[in-house]
Amino acid sequence: MMNDIFFYVAILICLIMALSLYRAVFGPTVLDRLIGVNAIGSKTTALLIVIGLLYHRVDMFVDIAIAYAMLNFIAVLAASKYLQKRKGLGDD
Repeated sequence: MMNDIFFYVAILICLIMALSLYRAVFGPTVLDRLIGVNAIGSKTTALLIVIGLLYHRVDMFVDIAIAYAMLNFIAVLAASKYLQKRKGLGDD
């Protein structure tokens, strides 16, 4: 019963990730694309936790999710800094 709920939650998160993927690919500005990629990374972190609940190994998947969240945060910061130096972020 609970595994079915976690499975449907995982599918829902994947569908929501598709909306963020649309924004990341077809965003009108560079900032929209960057926010879309960041949203995908955040939703992936939540999806990893749900997968851990499905496999009854939450302890292992929480560690993976934390590492992925830190990597996502650092990557978005680096991309933002690069785009700001290049004068591509925020200039419309």
